[in-house]
Amino acid sequence: MDENRRPREDEIDLYGLSHQGKVRKENQDHFLLASIHKRLQVYMSSLPDNHDLPVDDRRIATLAMVADGVGGGVGGREASATAISVAAQYVTTSTDCFLQDDPSGEHFVETLQAAALRCHDAVKTRAKDTADGRSMATTLTLWMGVWPWYYLLQVGDSRYYLFREDVLTQVSRDQTMAQELVDKGVFTRAVAARSRFNNILSSAIGSDEAIPVVTRMRSEWGIVHLLCTDGLTKHVSDERIAEVLRTMTSSKQACDQLLQETLDAGASDNITIIVGRTIKKDPPPAKAG
Repeated sequence: MDENRRPREDEIDLYGLSHQGKVRKENQDHFLLASIHKRLQVYMSSLPDNHDLPVDDRRIATLAMVADGVGGGVGGREASATAISVAAQYVTTSTDCFLQDDPSGEHFVETLQAAALRCHDAVKTRAKDTADGRSMATTLTLWMGVWPWYYLLQVGDSRYYLFREDVLTQVSRDQTMAQELVDKGVFTRAVAARSRFNNILSSAIGSDEAIPVVTRMRSEWGIVHLLCTDGLTKHVSDERIAEVLRTMTSSKQACDQLLQETLDAGASDNITIIVGRTIKKDPPPAKAG
């Protein structure tokens, strides 16, 4: 079996959920799971049935996004919904870049950065048109798999983790004032976690400044991917997240368990969780001739 082959549809285990939590009056988080496909749609043909045509619906990319609206009221919910909708539209209309011979991935990185800035403009316009000039903002963390690579786009502090070889790694960097102070050596991580600056974003879609960061990584079989808003990480430690992913039976089971543990711990914020992985299976039986 080719160890580097693209996963089939039945080898992708992907699930997401969102919950209001126990304290907030509404859920201002949004998420999206989607795939982009390339196919030949045959409308009419004079070819006999034994002439096979390439009509299989081949997946060329898998897309996952989480967005956490900033602030109270309708603004946060509208901002997160707008960001995800605009990002999905922009990415799907830029599918030509998925198919280009671009070994460095530079063109695709630029496409994702442009998508974030398009979201930023859309949220600011939405605020001007519907919120009487009041600010609307949201985080946006977007994961896109284009085998054999995947790309992470982040603005804000919604996180992306990977679990590989029994180790959980936070790949994304929180764009918060507290993290900025950690980077400058003013705060330790322990102090930052308790600081009021931990909840103040230094970059967000729709805010004064949006700084999209794109990371490109090589895909591997067996990696578990986790995207989440801070409603999860406020209550469930990285060590506990790692244990849940280590013993997971499916992506749905992992999401459900992480949500339940967040609820048991008080769930002071909205919670959104996406878990995905690839599971190698035997090849399907060959078609009868």
